[in-house]
Amino acid sequence: MSFAARPTLRVALLLGLASHSALAQQPDRATLAAKVDTIARAALAAERIPGLSIAVLRGADTVLLRGWGYADLEQRVPATPQTVYRIGSLTKQFTALAILQLAEQGRLSLDDSLQRFVPSFPTPGRRITIRQLLTHTSGIPSYTSIGRAWREKMRLDLPHDSLLALVRDRAPDFAPGARWFYDNTGYYLLGMVIEAAAGQPYAQYLAQHLFGPLGLGGTTYCDTRRIIADRAQGYEVDSTGVVNADFISMTQPFAAGALCSTVRDLLTWQRALAGDRLLRPGGYAAMSTPGRLTNGTATGYGFGLGINTEDGHRHIGHGGGINGFSAMLSAYPDDSLIVVVLANSEDANTGRIAQRIARAAFGTAEPVVRDLAVSAAERARFAGTYRLNDALDIRVFAQGDSLMAQATGQGAWRLLSQGGGAFLAAFDTAVRVVFEMAGDRAAALTLYQGAPRRAPRVDP
Repeated sequence: MSFAARPTLRVALLLGLASHSALAQQPDRATLAAKVDTIARAALAAERIPGLSIAVLRGADTVLLRGWGYADLEQRVPATPQTVYRIGSLTKQFTALAILQLAEQGRLSLDDSLQRFVPSFPTPGRRITIRQLLTHTSGIPSYTSIGRAWREKMRLDLPHDSLLALVRDRAPDFAPGARWFYDNTGYYLLGMVIEAAAGQPYAQYLAQHLFGPLGLGGTTYCDTRRIIADRAQGYEVDSTGVVNADFISMTQPFAAGALCSTVRDLLTWQRALAGDRLLRPGGYAAMSTPGRLTNGTATGYGFGLGINTEDGHRHIGHGGGINGFSAMLSAYPDDSLIVVVLANSEDANTGRIAQRIARAAFGTAEPVVRDLAVSAAERARFAGTYRLNDALDIRVFAQGDSLMAQATGQGAWRLLSQGGGAFLAAFDTAVRVVFEMAGDRAAALTLYQGAPRRAPRVDP
């Protein structure tokens, strides 16, 4: 669930995971803080992350609030709890809350048509609602998933009509409400809905109605021209090592991913969100209730929030990825635990870091990850094309002695065999793929990344 210049399955659904454990097994404050320090240092070294800031809140106790490494490598500026990072798709929950505020004020209804507020965006023969935009079920193609056509314009300051022109004439991915597909265009349009309903710019509305009332002094629309105190520089990793990230105009992520924040502010934000401080009672419950498709299937996604359960722990959260940065905000409401991880590298796996911190907080050991040999016969048995939805196929293929997977328009990644037709993704071992056999070859796979999604085989 992220805004990313180079989208991968990793950033399509970053829903932090945890494992259940008895309260008696949970470490004390000092022990947990030491474990988080170990996790952070290991991640910096293994993933070549320049800078990292982490906040952990357990109950009313701020267990840890600190930074590691550098916010700016060239100037050797240390990362701190006050460091301001781009947060990518964590922006979506701010956008969603603004929509709910306007609904409470009677300025819009979640079941209003998009056309009421953005009549310039064509939806011929389809009625798309604000609710469907919030839940990624509109069927509108995501502009960040169209490949080169968008990447060639990524550096440009584009007005709304020029950005939307990238997808306005493309065929819908599916009928409204029929499927779920992560959609940055939908949240971009929600920003336009906010502007039309509120009568003021998106950034101004958020500053006045969200950031100001909560005292979020480090949270802002991340304009590249303005001077923003404590702002981190963004990086990526290529074959030469750590380099400056590709430029992206911050007009483009807009309401889908253009905010900056700090770990301290995001702790405050999550507590305010869960406490309905900016909404009427029940507002957060509505945001964190999974949407449903027209066939009744739950999507595992609410309004700007992913919802899942792992080993008995209910989790509500979202990841963010954008040029130079990666973010994760995880809340475990039944355990009174909040974990925030912000990094100034787009290659940092902040979801996995947050997952390891949660496991440390629950006193749960990391699972054993195997990398079993996959025979030529097995590779042939699993190789094929599997359809997650009308817009996204996963191609499984052999590459040497390895089994690889590649989603439509994304990079290939290696599958680590765990035996019995179960595999983990090498880029993130929290992502699991399990093949369903029919005779001597696979008939479907199920992707476990957030809500499980079954993909039937579609090649001959």
